Amino acid sequence: MNIKQVTETIEMIEEQNFDIRTITMGISLLDCIDPDIERAAEKIYQKVVAKAARLVTVGDEIAAELGIPIVNKRVSVTPIALIGAATSAKDYVPIAKALDKAAHEIGVDFIGGFSALVQKGYQKGDEILIQSIAPALAETSKVCASVNIASSKSGINMTAVGDMGRVIKETARLSDSGAARLVVFANAVEDNPFMAGAFHGVGEADVVINVGVSGPGVVKRALEKVRGESFDVLAETVKKTAFKITRIGQLVGQMAAERLGVKFGIVDLSLAPTPAIGDSVARVLEEMGLETVGAHGTTAALALLNDQVKKGGVMACNQVGGLSGAFIPISEDEGMIAAVEKGSLNLEKLEAMTAICSVGLDMIAVPADTPHETIAAMIADEAAIGVINQKTTAVRLIPKGKEGDILEFGGLLGAAPVMRVNKASASDFIARGGQIPAPIHSFKN
Repeated sequence: MNIKQVTETIEMIEEQNFDIRTITMGISLLDCIDPDIERAAEKIYQKVVAKAARLVTVGDEIAAELGIPIVNKRVSVTPIALIGAATSAKDYVPIAKALDKAAHEIGVDFIGGFSALVQKGYQKGDEILIQSIAPALAETSKVCASVNIASSKSGINMTAVGDMGRVIKETARLSDSGAARLVVFANAVEDNPFMAGAFHGVGEADVVINVGVSGPGVVKRALEKVRGESFDVLAETVKKTAFKITRIGQLVGQMAAERLGVKFGIVDLSLAPTPAIGDSVARVLEEMGLETVGAHGTTAALALLNDQVKKGGVMACNQVGGLSGAFIPISEDEGMIAAVEKGSLNLEKLEAMTAICSVGLDMIAVPADTPHETIAAMIADEAAIGVINQKTTAVRLIPKGKEGDILEFGGLLGAAPVMRVNKASASDFIARGGQIPAPIHSFKN
């Protein structure tokens, strides 16, 4: 690196909130399968502790050496529905507790993988895991859960969609933070380092390191220098900035993998905001010329941002994966919160934006009295966007409080205003169950 690049990196860290959002160690648990759930839970605990014992220490060492904050250290594991299916247990809470115990032992922030993949139907372990989600998240503090209910290849499992509407309501009832650690996916990916949706896919190596970068503040500062310029200049600026951010992410990932003696997986390019002022994706979109997020033009601005982030990142790293784009959570982005509070951003506009962004309706608080069928219908809408557009979409909703309340989650999870929900019923629609078939363009072989 030359002096100019060093200076730019220092400015990114000190003035523009640049950080590595997470290094996530993915661990396969297939060799922990046991017909006795208590033995399986113990094997899981032992393997996670053994493989990830030095993850936090190594992350802190690299952060100190490079002067780059690494905000989170996390672990993802094989979907627990696959592991639990080998047992005769009627619930998988003991495995969730073993994961939570391991996470506390090694000092990571979260552990993901209390998950099931049911896009085309339920197997034995899937149904039990889904029934276990609410009590498991209520009895743990670091475990994250996810369920994939749709894919472009198989369509949407509407029976699972209906079940997840009820599970989200029950999870929110039993736990203050549980719903914030539960996400419902369409087209979930196997190498996602971001929570709450991270799990270690069965096609992955035994142990890998995946990195999630950040940097909305860096992109905003770069765009401030090209105010009034054409979209051609703006797009090139975003692309070059994403290149710089991704190169640093790749360096951190390679260093961590080498020191831990494991395989380096991918860099996830997603711009992930935080509640901190100056670290907002919403403010990046507004810097493009919008008065506020939610104004007409917001979806087009997000499309440009997402595309140029991917183009710049792919130039910088040949091992790109995860979700890669821009997250638009409400509670974790102070600009999004401000837009909701002034009335310029609503759920309908957010849904349109999710056709473009990295994930979907993320970290959104809705009234506690929202019917589970309405929550299920919101999941179905997001799944349809993902299935038709062949992209990942997801829903992470927190049904608590009443419209206008502010829910405080703390830390990176921030705070969320409880948003208005359309009160028209979708109960008969959700009650149908069954499968919405895959779209015709999914038939490729």
